[in-house]
Amino acid sequence: MDRRLTVKVPDAHYAEREKRTNDAIALKKPDRVPIMVLFGFFPCKYTGMTIEEVMYDPDKMLSSQLKTLMDFAPDMDMNPYGTRFLGPLLDALDFRQLKWPGHGVESNLSYQFVEGEYMSADEYDHFLVDPTDFMFRRYWPRICGSLKGFEKLPPLHNIISYYMGLSTGLSAFVSPEVVEALDGLKKAAEKSLQVATYGRAYNQKAKDAGFPMQFGGLSQAPFDTLGDFFRGTKGLMLDMYRRPDKVIAACEKILIFMIEMAVNAAKASGNPRIFIPIHKGLDGFMSEEQFKKFFWPTLKELMVRLINEGLTPCPLWEGDCTSRLKIIKDIPEGKTCYAFEATDIFKAKEVLGDSICIRGNVPLSILATGTPEDVKNHCKKLIDIVGRNGGYIMDSSTGLDDAKVENVRAMFDFTKEYGAY
Repeated sequence: MDRRLTVKVPDAHYAEREKRTNDAIALKKPDRVPIMVLFGFFPCKYTGMTIEEVMYDPDKMLSSQLKTLMDFAPDMDMNPYGTRFLGPLLDALDFRQLKWPGHGVESNLSYQFVEGEYMSADEYDHFLVDPTDFMFRRYWPRICGSLKGFEKLPPLHNIISYYMGLSTGLSAFVSPEVVEALDGLKKAAEKSLQVATYGRAYNQKAKDAGFPMQFGGLSQAPFDTLGDFFRGTKGLMLDMYRRPDKVIAACEKILIFMIEMAVNAAKASGNPRIFIPIHKGLDGFMSEEQFKKFFWPTLKELMVRLINEGLTPCPLWEGDCTSRLKIIKDIPEGKTCYAFEATDIFKAKEVLGDSICIRGNVPLSILATGTPEDVKNHCKKLIDIVGRNGGYIMDSSTGLDDAKVENVRAMFDFTKEYGAY
C-alpha cells in the first residue's frame, strides 16, 4: 500500500484538535486531555528576541510565534497580533493607560496597566444618557494624548442636528485641535488595520499547519469594564456603597456593548469561542452578596446571551473565586469553559465537574522556579483528579512569560503522553 495515502494532512490535524477541544467543553471524553496555553511573550524568550522587538516588528512576531507553535504543538493557539503587536498603534495614540517595553518599562518586560479614574463619579449620567458622546469627547482624550483635541467638540447630538437634510454642526471640526485629533485618529486607524491584516494572515498560517485558534472574539464582564477602564478599583469600590443604582445601571448599559462586541467578532472570525478575562468578581474584592448584586447578574446574562447565539463563553477567573463556585455553576450545562488561575481547581472539579469544562491551572510558580519533575507531578495530579471522565483542558495558571522553557516542554510532553483516555 502506498504509505503516502496514510499520512495525515494539516486539515486532518486541525479537525482532530478542534474535536478534542470541543469534546472537552461538551463534557465528553476526548481521545486525550487537550492542552493549550496563553503563551504571552514566552515565544520571545524561546526564540531569543526581546519583547520590544516583537511589539514593533510584525515579521519577528510571526517567526517567533510560529516556531513556538510548531515546536510545542498545543491543541489550539492564540493569535499574538491583537494583544502583542501593538507598539506602533500605542505610539500613534500616545496611549496613557499602559506602560510597555521601551515606553515606561524595560525592553524585556511586559505591560504595566496604569489604573485611574478616567470617568469621574459625577459623569455617570453623561455615560448613561449617551455613552458614545462620553467616549468620544471625554474618555478618549483622557487616555490618548493624540486625541485630546476632541475635548473641544460640542456634544455629538448637537453636531448631528439637521435642517434641510444637512448637519448644522460640521463647523466644529475645523478647529486646529480637532483637526489634529482627527489626523491622530487616522494614523491610529492605519496602524490598527496593520494589526488586523497581520492577525488574519497568522490565523491562516496556523490553520494551514493544522492549528485552530482558541478564541474568535473577546468580551468582558460589564462590572470589570466599568472598574478596569472607567472608574478604577478605588472609585468603583466606593460607588458600590455611595451610588449602587448607578453602578448597576452602568453595568446594564455596558452589557449591550459586550454582547455586540462578542457576536460581531465571532461572526467575522467564524470561531464561536469567546475569551472573557475576569478581574474583580473574586474572593477578597467583594462579598458574596455584592457579587450576587453587582457582578454576577450581567456576567451571567452575557454568557447566556452568547450561548443562545451559538457561542461558547470562556472566562478566565484571574484570581481565587473558590467561594463563588456554587453561584457561577448556574449556567447551561456543557456550553462553556472556565479557566482558573488561583481557585482551588480540585474543589472546582467537585462542584462544577458535571456541568462546566474546567481549564488550568499549573501554577506559574512551579513553571518559573520548579523542575520538570515538579511539573510532571503536578500535571499527573491534575489529569488524575480534574481530568477524570473528561471535561478538562490542561493549561498553566496564567500566561507563560516567566516560565522556564524546560518546564513548559515537560507540561506539554507529559500531558500528551499521560493524558490519553
